[in-house]
Amino acid sequence: MQEDQITKLYYSISEVASMLDVETHVLRYWETEFKQLRPRKNKAGRRTYKQADIDLLFAIKRLLKGDKYTIEGARQVLDRTERADLVGVGAREELLELRGFLERLLKQI
Repeated sequence: MQEDQITKLYYSISEVASMLDVETHVLRYWETEFKQLRPRKNKAGRRTYKQADIDLLFAIKRLLKGDKYTIEGARQVLDRTERADLVGVGAREELLELRGFLERLLKQI
């Protein structure tokens, strides 16, 4: 495996800012505006970003810079997306329960 193909588990704020081509203070500001964005802090108090955090940041940047949403508008889009994901999880669980019921019913026939 080549070195550039290795992905890290955690990224520093400067690495993430470089990926997104924004200043670090922008990431800290977005953290105050979007409740979904909560990077962990290490023992030294420095922010550590996982891939899910980075994906969310790319989505925030796209909404704000690309799609020209306001902070409030981007927040609403992310809230709707989050709720849709939660509904999807619940629907999947219901479908799995239904599948189990139908498999048990089939065995009885």
